[in-house]
Amino acid sequence: MRSRAGLNLQRIRRDKGFSQEELAHWARVHQTCLSGVEDGKRNPSIGVLERVVAALGVGTEEPFRRPRAERR
Repeated sequence: MRSRAGLNLQRIRRDKGFSQEELAHWARVHQTCLSGVEDGKRNPSIGVLERVVAALGVGTEEPFRRPRAERR
């Protein structure tokens, strides 16, 4: 789940044209924290996750969705 969430957040961030630094600023998290979350190396707190998805303008379920190729 941690890896999926990180990869999904990274994909969404890139699709929206944000750099990690920009997203970290708007989400009020340190860039190294965001990098660790995207790499699947850090577990974000619920507060951090809420701020990141809010800054991305997506729902809280988005980081946990399976990639389309995995959906049945």
